[in-house]
Amino acid sequence: MHLILTGATGLVGSSVLDAMLKSTAVSKISILSRSPVRMAEDAKDPRVRVITHADFESYKPELLEQLKDADGCVWALGTSQTNVTKEEYVKITKDYTLAAANAFSTIKPSDHPFRFIHVSGEGATQNPGRFSPIFARVKGEAEELIGALSETKPTFRADSVRPAFVDSATHDSIKPYIPSSIVSGMVAKVGLGMLGSTVRCFITSMHSPTEHLGSFLTNMAMGRYEEKLEGPGVFKLGGGYIVENSGMRRILGL
Repeated sequence: MHLILTGATGLVGSSVLDAMLKSTAVSKISILSRSPVRMAEDAKDPRVRVITHADFESYKPELLEQLKDADGCVWALGTSQTNVTKEEYVKITKDYTLAAANAFSTIKPSDHPFRFIHVSGEGATQNPGRFSPIFARVKGEAEELIGALSETKPTFRADSVRPAFVDSATHDSIKPYIPSSIVSGMVAKVGLGMLGSTVRCFITSMHSPTEHLGSFLTNMAMGRYEEKLEGPGVFKLGGGYIVENSGMRRILGL
């Protein structure tokens, strides 16, 4: 299968790329990125093609021509709301996602819908309260918009996955590629270590180990969990599904 990946230089994207590289079922990987992807360069895998893409609100015909035989996409592009202004966060989190979904909805695999797997986040909601944070509102809006789009496109399917505490502690193969901003600073390291131990031991429903997360997102894009989606931790939204972290863990048997 030919899969598209965005956000390949980030933590979740790195885990997805690692899973794609390890999957014999993936025949081609098209990475859309503004900057070089070191993991892809180091892999020296002929299946991988990095396409320099500067504007994630625009998809020209020549770009879509390169992607015309794609079967699905893992949309792992994103940022923390603490890194940008509110306007920039809305653009990156919602506008970019919807623009890509609209563009990729024109890709029509021969025997199944194009699967757009949107990496959202635990806490996203379509029913925000007075004190709901920006990320919960904006991610929830993005989920709703792409779900509505997939409801109108029989050859396009958009699902959202909501990871919680994304943990790469035991995922050695991606550690050299994790952005330095995530692990920099001794105080941050100590805090992350304490939080990680607590989640791993006592709040397992919120644990998203990257080895499993990357594989899960890749297999979602290949349609491998269709028969397991119905159940706790998963619900329908528009023409697709929302998979909460507990739902992912249920499906994976964690």
